[in-house]
Amino acid sequence: MSLTLTTQEVDAIWQEAEQHSPPATSIDRLETICPVPSQLGSGYVRAIELCPGLDLGIFNQTYRGLTTQFPENQHPVQFIVSLSGHIANSHVKSITPGRGYLGGSGIQCRNQVTMPEAQTQVGVDIEVEPHLFSQFFATAGELPRELEPLMRGDDAQQTFFPETTAAMRSVAQQIIDCPLIGVPKRLYLQGKVFELMALQLDAILEDKGNQDWATAIGPKPDTIARIHYAAEILQSRLEHPPSQIELAQQVGVAYCTLHRGFRAVFGVTPFAYLTRQRMKQAEQLLRQPDCTVTEVARRVGYTNAAQFAAAFKRQFGISPSDCIRGSKMTW
Repeated sequence: MSLTLTTQEVDAIWQEAEQHSPPATSIDRLETICPVPSQLGSGYVRAIELCPGLDLGIFNQTYRGLTTQFPENQHPVQFIVSLSGHIANSHVKSITPGRGYLGGSGIQCRNQVTMPEAQTQVGVDIEVEPHLFSQFFATAGELPRELEPLMRGDDAQQTFFPETTAAMRSVAQQIIDCPLIGVPKRLYLQGKVFELMALQLDAILEDKGNQDWATAIGPKPDTIARIHYAAEILQSRLEHPPSQIELAQQVGVAYCTLHRGFRAVFGVTPFAYLTRQRMKQAEQLLRQPDCTVTEVARRVGYTNAAQFAAAFKRQFGISPSDCIRGSKMTW
């Protein structure tokens, strides 16, 4: 029987399973081996921290049929190569043995990921914190221009689906079958992880069709009018905005056209535009008497006051509490 669960519900099932059967640790103490809870399926996930901010997951799992609903969230840079199985995504292409995944950092929109019933999924999952990714690839303190689409900060993330080549499959299998233990194992896996990342990056950079983010395409007058209409919708619905897919449908343009249009007209993505408008409204509300940070956060669409405070400080250089006390902006 197929299940549709929120991330919180899935996490609760994993936590309950770990209480009854704690994860195992490899003999060299580098790996945490987590069995898939029987309620969800069978198999395991091997988790390895290669260094702070660089995590490797090796999965071999068979689900009963699971669709997980993900809320909007801050996303790391992520590389996935699947050797077996099919992972469906509600917004973008599926991950298959023939096509991997490269997700940039930034805001991941609400999403559904489906693990089809009785399909065994085998592969590797690499996650890199944005600051570490920048350190790895920066030259003279600056990230190469061709990698900028992978570093979106508070904008909507970019996703790519490079073709999985024989070389990628070979490296992924070598990661799974690593014969070493201890320090040599960590060094070996670090090298193989970088090799796999390099192969996937090379694949998307060679595909010119994936590089249209680097050049803004001037929209037609009708499209510009639709982009302004989309901006009006966002301004009027700060507390409960439509998803970017819904917004594109409401104004009658394609999702990619919406993104290109916002960049051409306003210089930012739709999500960044929404955040900017939320912060402007929040600043006005915080200057009013008898307001609270929690109430203002809610009125501009944040359920988490801490996330609101962090976004406000990034925008204005002061905290919401400082704004209430009458401090001046530093920007």
